[in-house]
Amino acid sequence: MTQPLTAMSEFTKSIFSAGILFLTLTSLSAQQGVKLGIQGGLPINDFNDEIGIVLAVDAGYMHALGEVVDIGFTAGFVYGFHETYQRNTPVADLPDLKFVPLAGMLRIWPARNFSFGADAGQAFSLNDGMDGGLYLRPQLGYMMGPVTELNLSYTHISLEERPWATVTLGILYTFGN
Repeated sequence: MTQPLTAMSEFTKSIFSAGILFLTLTSLSAQQGVKLGIQGGLPINDFNDEIGIVLAVDAGYMHALGEVVDIGFTAGFVYGFHETYQRNTPVADLPDLKFVPLAGMLRIWPARNFSFGADAGQAFSLNDGMDGGLYLRPQLGYMMGPVTELNLSYTHISLEERPWATVTLGILYTFGN
């Protein structure tokens, strides 16, 4: 008689373990996936007189380490449109600035709809005569829905000549939730 009871408890343990595994994987997949974002903003400091506005797009993948911390990687394209007027004088020979950042991402979720974190890596310049540099993009995010995030970020690229810095507002969409 003890045999059926032991078999039943092994079966119950297997069902319980499978249920815990399923719930864990379901909760993890709800926070991770492919992320596509677009940002627009303004340059600050040294490039303020040369660049009018900045647009950027990025794509990446985020993996949840739990309910609070996400890590991932991202690649993007940053385009700084040259200023057409400088102190009421037309300017025609300023170049547009273009960068391709490749970075790791870290996000911390202290609340269900609020995050903070940073992207860190290398930004490669697509302009002749300009090297890229260390890329840092700290940001704050607010979840507007289950897959849509509004974020505010500061971007810094350590160029050899002078630093590139912008403040941007963006929207991020997550696929795979």
